[in-house]
Amino acid sequence: MSAAARSRPRRAGGDRGSVTAEIAVGLPAVVIVLAACLGGLGLATTHLRAQDAAADAARLLGRGEPASAAQQHVARSVPGAALTISRPADLVCARVVVEQRVLLVPVRVAGSSCALDGGR
Repeated sequence: MSAAARSRPRRAGGDRGSVTAEIAVGLPAVVIVLAACLGGLGLATTHLRAQDAAADAARLLGRGEPASAAQQHVARSVPGAALTISRPADLVCARVVVEQRVLLVPVRVAGSSCALDGGR
């Protein structure tokens, strides 16, 4: 053994386990942040699906299709969503609303679109 190694005092485990304790404290925070990010990504995906379903429903209604056809399309595209139809002036508007949970918090997501009402 070298002289430098012999001259260093040996600690009696003063730092042992500190990395484990830091990981035990920090890991739940990392898991929560990761879950929030994944929930946000899922929320964005649901919003895009609701927006696309609303645009498709508005186009269907604008072509003169029955409201039941638009409702079926929305139900296939976004399960559990509600469709609301309005007809302002020469337009037909569709609004799709669905509720999703992010980290146990219910969040309402909506998409809406309008099309010319040529089917009247």
